[in-house]
Amino acid sequence: MKKFILILHNIRSAHNVGAMFRTADGAGVDKIYLTGYTPCPPHPHLDKVSLGAEMWMDWEYYKQTTPLLKKLKKEGYHIVALEQTQKSGNIYKWKPKFPLVLIVGNEKTGVTKSLLKYCDDAVHIPMRGKKNSLNVSVAAGVGLFHVSSMFKS
Repeated sequence: MKKFILILHNIRSAHNVGAMFRTADGAGVDKIYLTGYTPCPPHPHLDKVSLGAEMWMDWEYYKQTTPLLKKLKKEGYHIVALEQTQKSGNIYKWKPKFPLVLIVGNEKTGVTKSLLKYCDDAVHIPMRGKKNSLNVSVAAGVGLFHVSSMFKS
């Protein structure tokens, strides 16, 4: 059974997707699901940034994210959104539960409310500057490596 999954929902930039493929590989993600209008390999911008990770990372495309979340939930996955919400917790105070799905959303709108209702938790990265968010690929990197640091085989 896969233990660590990343879902990229409605990501606009193929560069961001390529960066997340590369980062997911480095963090030990078992599988990536691309959903909505997220660009899929092969794509010149994605392939250039991923440096080949799209060739060996296990990935799959789903047009609709909700059926995927329901399927993974039924399989026993703990589903977590990397998103700032009124109820989200500090990622550094959160203890991941495995098997785990981390979902990141669109660069501007994040993980939608319609998807958040299928999540067991929402976590955010505490910000110290004037901006309240990071680029989605950078935020995913922080989240993926935090989870992988807690991963128990």
